[in-house]
Amino acid sequence: MKKIKNGKPLDLVIKDFLQNDEEMQLGLIKTAFEESYDMPNVIMTVIRQVAEVRGISQLALDAELNRENLYRALSGQTFPRIDTFFKIINALGLRLTVEPRVS
Repeated sequence: MKKIKNGKPLDLVIKDFLQNDEEMQLGLIKTAFEESYDMPNVIMTVIRQVAEVRGISQLALDAELNRENLYRALSGQTFPRIDTFFKIINALGLRLTVEPRVS
C-alpha cells in the first residue's frame, strides 16, 4: 500500500478527504468515469472508496443487496453483474448518461 509523507496509507488519506463531503465523493466518481472510462478497475476502486466512507451496511440496504454481495462486487477481484452495478450506482444517488466520445 502506498504511503504519503506522514506515513499514513494513501487509501486512508483519500477516505479522510472524502468524509462528510458528498459533493467531493460524487465528483471523484464522475472524474473516474470521465478519465478512466476504459479502466473498470479504477472506477470500481473509486466506487468502493466512496462506499466505505458512506458505510457499506447502509449502501447495501439502499441498493437492496446483502452486505457480503456488496463487498464481493466492490472487491476488485471480479466485476459485478450489470444489474448489481446499477443497484450500486442508484444507491449512491447517481445516474449514468451516454455521450459521444470526443476524439
